[in-house]
Amino acid sequence: MLLERLGEIHADSVPLRRAEVPEPAIRDDEVLLQVLACGVCHTELDEIEGRTPPPRLPVILGHQVVGRVVALGAGVHPWKLGDRAGVAWIIGTCGKCPFCLNERENLCPQFQATGRDRDGGYAQFMSAPAAFLFRIPNVFTDAEAAPLLCAGAIGYRSLRLTNLEDGQRLGLTGFGASARLVLKLTKWRFPNTEVYVFARSQREREAALELGAVWAGDSAQRAPVELDAILDTTPAWTPVVAALENLAPGGRLVINAIRKEHMDQSVLATLDYQRHLWLEKEIKSVANVSRRDVREFLELAAEMGLEPLIEEYPLTEANTALVDLKTKPVMGAKVLVIAS
Repeated sequence: MLLERLGEIHADSVPLRRAEVPEPAIRDDEVLLQVLACGVCHTELDEIEGRTPPPRLPVILGHQVVGRVVALGAGVHPWKLGDRAGVAWIIGTCGKCPFCLNERENLCPQFQATGRDRDGGYAQFMSAPAAFLFRIPNVFTDAEAAPLLCAGAIGYRSLRLTNLEDGQRLGLTGFGASARLVLKLTKWRFPNTEVYVFARSQREREAALELGAVWAGDSAQRAPVELDAILDTTPAWTPVVAALENLAPGGRLVINAIRKEHMDQSVLATLDYQRHLWLEKEIKSVANVSRRDVREFLELAAEMGLEPLIEEYPLTEANTALVDLKTKPVMGAKVLVIAS
């Protein structure tokens, strides 16, 4: 499913075109994957709508890929034919810069993203460097594993960046696929931590309470208590200002978004230093993921028996999945099921 031009997505959009393309060639350090499943992520909306545009068009989107190894480059090991492998957002770095040498490869200036800088998993086959593949725990089906590679891994990185300690209070602004996984992970790792959820739809708020949140309200509401950390997963700016008002002194807001949508100047006008920023409140952004994030989260997800909520679509309905992601409440991860 090819992306050939950029543009805003609306209810009747058809951003991708079904096409026959040559099977990808592989280099000595790469493998060829038969794609089994590929998650659909909000970052794909950012690509299509031009907030993080691909450097070339056409391009094949998709960066939550689960596949089967069907061909190996001459220098590849220890992967074998038939192995199941995952591909995440990170698919290339320089390996030499200070960031790469200090376990911060997500900040590498030559960072390459799957489905943006090279073709991704909205296809029957894709190639990938063997060094950027991940073992998929056997406890997960192909479709279950796909969202763990991004929604799960970036949620795990974001949670670590909050510096949360057990017993502190955590807020989640937005309650899509990633936030749902973060809530489950938080309840498992920090059993004495209360989680407060801010979500725009009643359905999302009810789901949060069912999963263990102690309180759920609208994005603009004040929580009943001040929060030690808040994790924002929304594409908008208004919830950021609201989150800052809910932070306790010394609290940290972590923004998990590759890009934010255009800021209305009226939002900026509401920002007040004393109410929103004073008393050593912090704002931390999240940039990409590292391979360590993905590996550690996959291991944790298997250990805790994480069961992601998923909604499956065939590859040919990728446009429907993207439009649904943009226009409807997100109760779980959307996954394209491509082969069995």
